[in-house]
Amino acid sequence: MSNTQTARPLLDVRGLRHRFGTVTALDDVTFDIADNEFFALLGPSGCGKTTLLRAIAGFEQPEHGEILLDGADLASMPPHRRPVNMMFQSYALFPHLSVEKNVAYGLEAERRSRSEIQTRVGEALEVVGLATMAKRKPAQLSGGQRQRVALARAIIKRPRLLLLDEPLSALDRKVRAEMQLELKRMQREVGMTFVVVTHDQEEAMSMADRIAVLNAGRVEQLDTPVGLYSTPRTRFVADFIGTSNLFDGTADAAGIEVPGLGHFPGEHAVPAGRPASAVLRPEDMILGDPGTGRWTCTVIDTVFLGGGSTVSLAVDGHATPVTSVLHAATGLRPGDRVGVGWKSDRCVIVPGEVSSAVPQREAAVPAGISG
Repeated sequence: MSNTQTARPLLDVRGLRHRFGTVTALDDVTFDIADNEFFALLGPSGCGKTTLLRAIAGFEQPEHGEILLDGADLASMPPHRRPVNMMFQSYALFPHLSVEKNVAYGLEAERRSRSEIQTRVGEALEVVGLATMAKRKPAQLSGGQRQRVALARAIIKRPRLLLLDEPLSALDRKVRAEMQLELKRMQREVGMTFVVVTHDQEEAMSMADRIAVLNAGRVEQLDTPVGLYSTPRTRFVADFIGTSNLFDGTADAAGIEVPGLGHFPGEHAVPAGRPASAVLRPEDMILGDPGTGRWTCTVIDTVFLGGGSTVSLAVDGHATPVTSVLHAATGLRPGDRVGVGWKSDRCVIVPGEVSSAVPQREAAVPAGISG
């Protein structure tokens, strides 16, 4: 008999339910977060992720369920007593105070000694790379630098758990990409558990160890970034994470039958005769000469993105264009005919129960592009 025991999670969320009038914000939400983990709550606007974050912080009181931190129930603990800090989307810096005074504010409110405050402020500013800007005011900083000040102020009190609500949404695309890497570095350096709320799948995928994808108040799937992308369990996750080619049909023992397009083989657990969807990522589509592959299609458009080309294709019998991603520039032009197939082991089949409302999100070219 093994003596190995599973470590208790730092945060354990059990069966949370919460409503605002007739709107269900959280619907039986259950998950746990390990110590020193970078965890993301990802989903479209209105899915419940910010309500969930506020419940952990103590700003919302769920109607049902438990939130345990280190095994202790947080329900009766007011926000200011919880070993949790929250960094808001707006940063909320004091414009009349210097960087170091903004960072020191929480410790000064606790009446810590001057020497302790000075030491910890210096350490926090070193971590966020602003040690040389301690005397500046927020108005003298860039958006990315102000974000770092807010982060230093949040980590200086050494909470067990740091909650970040859309922390990068105010930054432009280039600075946001840089800060994604910086946040991950800082999280490892300070040895703290981060929970970030975002609607940006690229942001979550680049930073988090694990991601909970929320939809209409429920956790659709909790997995690693690789797991979410390569093996989505629902049609919503397949469509929300990255770019997918989706084909709707009816499950059978060996795959699904799609009207007008034929049979898509693949392993699955959907009962025969039930609605199901085949998921094929753009990099798994194979283009060749007309007459090769599964179909012969017409090129609608091509876009060169530096590291590769995205090709949009019209498939007879399928209302939605199919997307393929190639490694380099392509000579294909609109109107060209090409043969289209896919890597046989890359077809993922998921249940077909999902509403017709598909969330809008910024398209991203998935990693691991292949021809």
